[in-house]
Amino acid sequence: MGTLINIATVLFGGTLGLLFGSRLPDRLRKTVISGLGLFTLAYGLYNFLKTQNPLIVLGSVLLGALLGEWWKIEEGLQNAGKWLESHFNGQKAQTPTEKTGGPVEVTQDNGSDSSRNFVRAFLTASLVFCIGPMTILGSIQNGLNGDYSLLAIKSVLDGFAALAFASTLGVGVLFSVIVILLFQGGLTLLAGQLIAIISPAMMAEMTAVGGILLLGIAISSLLEIKPIRVGNFLPSLAIAPLIVAILNVFGIK
Repeated sequence: MGTLINIATVLFGGTLGLLFGSRLPDRLRKTVISGLGLFTLAYGLYNFLKTQNPLIVLGSVLLGALLGEWWKIEEGLQNAGKWLESHFNGQKAQTPTEKTGGPVEVTQDNGSDSSRNFVRAFLTASLVFCIGPMTILGSIQNGLNGDYSLLAIKSVLDGFAALAFASTLGVGVLFSVIVILLFQGGLTLLAGQLIAIISPAMMAEMTAVGGILLLGIAISSLLEIKPIRVGNFLPSLAIAPLIVAILNVFGIK
């Protein structure tokens, strides 16, 4: 239920952003995105400060980056976004015709700018909506005892964010609900197993690593300070609790 509410608010907010976002002045829309970027930056730092051992976070991020680059996760996410755009964004190659009936040289517009905007919107929204302690904790809470209150709060925040994102970044924001369904819904379904495995210490380090990724999103996609392939850091979220478990085996805290 919590994931379905989240999907509904993102679709509603994103649709409002697409319909009425063009009526907002560019300065206002850019300021709103910058505000979201600053909040994401601060929220990421807030999450990072929950770590009990910064070295675990550092090791997780570095190992996660190596795996992400090896597996080319960012490239895979971009290809997924491009596939979605080509099938659902109404971009079809037009074949020109001439009355003379002679040979025609077909010039196909690949829509590279539009494609980049769609991918940027898809990646940014997907990562912002799915990375963070509210996603993990809310999904576990929802799956364990049916309480979706935390995900409902997250849904309200995501709805406002989707409105702002869609008004500036475009229709790609709406397709982030696929990632929400798969990732957040998957966590909810696995909550019974996860709650028996993940300790408070593991959760703290996962939260801290998620904070680092949120910082990357703010710097790269929202504030546009420096390009960062944040998607390639996603394995860090799984590595952090693994490192905690290994250290616990050796009695290291």
